[in-house]
Amino acid sequence: MSLTSRLDAYLAENDLRAVWFAGPNGFAWLTGGGDSVVDREGTMGVAAAGYDGEGVTVVTNNIEASRLRDEELNEGVTIETFEWYETSLAEAVASVSPTPAAADFDVADFASVDASELRQPLTDRQIERYRDLSADAAAAIESVARGASPDDTERAVAADLRHELFARGVESPVALVGSAARAQRYRHYTPKDEPLGEYALLSVTAQRDGLHTSCTRTVAFDPPEWLGERTRKAMRVETTALAATRAVAEDGGTAADVFEAIRDAYDAVGWDGEWRNHHQGGAAGFAGREWVATPDGDAPVTVPQGYAYNPTIAGSKSEDTHLVTSGGVELLSETGEWPTRDVSAVGYDLELSRHGVLSR
Repeated sequence: MSLTSRLDAYLAENDLRAVWFAGPNGFAWLTGGGDSVVDREGTMGVAAAGYDGEGVTVVTNNIEASRLRDEELNEGVTIETFEWYETSLAEAVASVSPTPAAADFDVADFASVDASELRQPLTDRQIERYRDLSADAAAAIESVARGASPDDTERAVAADLRHELFARGVESPVALVGSAARAQRYRHYTPKDEPLGEYALLSVTAQRDGLHTSCTRTVAFDPPEWLGERTRKAMRVETTALAATRAVAEDGGTAADVFEAIRDAYDAVGWDGEWRNHHQGGAAGFAGREWVATPDGDAPVTVPQGYAYNPTIAGSKSEDTHLVTSGGVELLSETGEWPTRDVSAVGYDLELSRHGVLSR
């Protein structure tokens, strides 16, 4: 179903005449990749994009209108402008929108919309952009990992990673670097002035055109004996999650069904209960995770859609972004230049090539 068909159905099912998105992800989704962000700490952009059954309208202040028109919006998008000192974005949207309407931010008398459900599944055009973004993210993280040394600090490597991504036109909402010492203590190794030491985990969530891709690479200098084996077991859990995603989508199941397979996979590889120490990832697209697999997760599992699972096992991790379709599983975040290992899913007839440990 096309984006406009999906929106038309949403308006009809909810007896609405318009729906609006001021969240950066929703804005990018509706405008085909437009960037409405100036302040990275905000939850809203400087503009809202709406659909009324006829076309897309963007509301923004007089400071931003010309830039958005010239650099962020496609032809055919209508722009409504207000003076920055006279009113708020919410008030401006309310003044131009047909009603009843819904929005993903607080607008008086508007209903609330769950933008995540509308953004799934991905369209063909979005998938092509996703492939390009994921390839760039993988190239950046692998370049930095190959150039790292044991004496480099987590913070310095993270700075290199953000630079490499930004040079490719990619934002980095998440850039984690875990030294051998801290990766064994913490699952979210926010960078500190700690030397990498024996090995390191580099993890990133990268964003461009509103789409998000996540991947992790492990580089080893003088690694502990267990690193390769634990990484391989994490790979098997990840492969199981992807196999389960495809099967659950075909059966019309939910995120909880995928989680059950993940939990069983941990048991099968000898790490019963390890899932409790870190979230396992889930659907990806116009958010780092559109939903996360949990024991009670009721989000529907859809295809074609991006999925980024990230199982961890005591100092090791396996994470990439894949496109899951009714026909198979496609690895998106790859360059073909990193060592891989074929692993099999637990309980499913699926074998995938997964990124392993690079020895330096």
